[in-house]
Amino acid sequence: MADVVTVDAVALRDWPLPPPGGDKEERGRLVVVAGQRDAPGAGLLAVEAALRVGAGKVQLATVASAAPGLALAVPELMVEPLPETANGSIDPGAADAVVRRAEGSGVVLVGPGFGDPEASDAFVGEVLPRLRGTVVLDALATAYVTDNHQAVAALDADVVITVNPQELAACLGLSADEVGDDLLEHTRRLARRTRAVVTCGGPVKVVAHGDRAWRVGTGNPGLGTAGSGDVHAGIVAGLVARGADPEQAAVWGAFLHGAAGDRLAERVGPVGYLARELPGEIPHLLSGTA
Repeated sequence: MADVVTVDAVALRDWPLPPPGGDKEERGRLVVVAGQRDAPGAGLLAVEAALRVGAGKVQLATVASAAPGLALAVPELMVEPLPETANGSIDPGAADAVVRRAEGSGVVLVGPGFGDPEASDAFVGEVLPRLRGTVVLDALATAYVTDNHQAVAALDADVVITVNPQELAACLGLSADEVGDDLLEHTRRLARRTRAVVTCGGPVKVVAHGDRAWRVGTGNPGLGTAGSGDVHAGIVAGLVARGADPEQAAVWGAFLHGAAGDRLAERVGPVGYLARELPGEIPHLLSGTA
């Protein structure tokens, strides 16, 4: 088994991010497909995180009922309203619109805020095989992975899977206790089966791809708060948009997410800080490590 690299600020100085470029076009385009009627904020958390790591043009595709409010909340965004199901999830019939929106974008993030397992699985199954570049699958969008390891491995797109331990267990058809006994090995197992970069957040953050693996030395229990995973996924996707390859984006993303939590824990307290406070910490962190 290959050695596991411990990730800290010193190690990342030897793996610098690509220069950010002088304008928004040079920092890449990202499409975030997120949210449902009763969870519109997940998309907002993801896109703000992507913008804070320096992504150039970020577009949000979300349910039509939430689109106007999100467009006002983040004036830097282009927001596309998508048709929705009766319970307020993105309709699987929206796949064509998302594929059109993704043309010309280097990365698509799918999943923050999804809440209906059936609608999510149907939508991801429709859209994923038609995407190119890099696709980041987050949260409930990873439910598609559970029964489709080989299909994910055969995709033309590069895939990054961002999961928590419970979602990792579901992707592998195992119990959370089984996965928790050896988080790193199970992350590696999913990475091997899907040929994806897999990053699993929890008390310890780990990243795996092929025979390579990383253990990230930042983070604290306060990150176990609603919306934290949406921020993490947005950081990873934003780094891909600005030029990082999927491996580097996953490792840097896990480090930055954990380090942002560490800064807030020190200033606010070990628990009680909010997910929406995490993105604001990232530019300062990047100035010290990028």
